[in-house]
Amino acid sequence: MPAKLVVASLNPVKLGAARDGFTKSFPKETCTVTGVEVPSGVSVQPMTSDETLQGALNRIAAAKELHPDADFWLGIEGGVEKAAHNNAMEVFAWIVVEAKDGKQGMSKTANFYLPRAVIECVDQGLELGHADDRVFGKSNSKQKTGSVGLLTNDLITRQTYYEHAVILAFIPFKNVQFDFPMPLP
Repeated sequence: MPAKLVVASLNPVKLGAARDGFTKSFPKETCTVTGVEVPSGVSVQPMTSDETLQGALNRIAAAKELHPDADFWLGIEGGVEKAAHNNAMEVFAWIVVEAKDGKQGMSKTANFYLPRAVIECVDQGLELGHADDRVFGKSNSKQKTGSVGLLTNDLITRQTYYEHAVILAFIPFKNVQFDFPMPLP
């Protein structure tokens, strides 16, 4: 029977990253992926790593209430954080996976820095995806290639960016002989 993976989002990029990350992590298993729209319980644009991680955890908790029969729940929350100098702003996402036995795996994507034009839009209160759309003249880029795709000319798309971190979040489930402490806020 396929594993039931509930993703705390309806964003096709996040659903694809979850599906592909699971399939690559467990090539001998199959899964059904169900997306659910749930609140993050944090700012629309999380502005720190801790807030972003909390958003992913909150999404999982809400998804569990809607689908308590899943084998895994997975939350992906993108965030930004100001650097200490030069008004630089980094981008990242937290991925959290929880199994039906309560075991969790977590991972954070690689960080990269935004151009000043995008930072100025985020500082004015725009969510990163809307800031990207404004600066790059795109529409709904957060459900397509994302900031990372726009800035790398799709060498890395938002889906592949998340997919690697999904695979890393599944590490504790592939290595059950070890105890993995998680950085819970």
